[in-house]
Amino acid sequence: MSVFNLNDQNSNLDNKIVAGLDRISQVFKTLLWEKSKTYNLSPIQIQLLIFIAYHSDEKTTVSYLSQEFNLSKPTISDTIKTLEQKQFINKIIDKKDTRSYTIELTEKGENIVFETESFVNPLTDIITNLKQNDKLVLWKNITGIIQQLNELKIISVQRTCFKCKYYSNINNNSFCNLLNQNLNTEDIRIDCEEFELKV
Repeated sequence: MSVFNLNDQNSNLDNKIVAGLDRISQVFKTLLWEKSKTYNLSPIQIQLLIFIAYHSDEKTTVSYLSQEFNLSKPTISDTIKTLEQKQFINKIIDKKDTRSYTIELTEKGENIVFETESFVNPLTDIITNLKQNDKLVLWKNITGIIQQLNELKIISVQRTCFKCKYYSNINNNSFCNLLNQNLNTEDIRIDCEEFELKV
């Protein structure tokens, strides 16, 4: 049975859902490509700039970015080199280890992030117009799928509540021990700045 065989797909709800997710993933790629052509940047260059803009210094090293985007260190290094040549980023050399560095955006880089991060707007507009209950059901399913993909080691980096040392679940109630509050479905995060891996 194949998700891509139309007979198998159309006679099986599971296959339809997977095919639908594949279609949505193509939309992200298409929207990103459109922005990349407009600004003469590759999709990964845009993604790196956006990620760097919104994450802390320790997450802007070549090693971390390699894990985050599931790309080799040489590929990330080449991308960083190109972005530096285009004057979108600066490397901040580690004083203790001059071979290591973190990356920060230049003003030009911040401007390009502002111009390109809107590639997701068509999808944001659709989600904004959904009923609140439909959003909650969708978010619960998305976070569950992401958690299972991480457990299967398909998504390598995970900064979600479920994997965090501050998260607990008692009697099916999610709780954040850092914020000291119950977590409703809409409170669950997939990228938390305070995340610390549960060991």
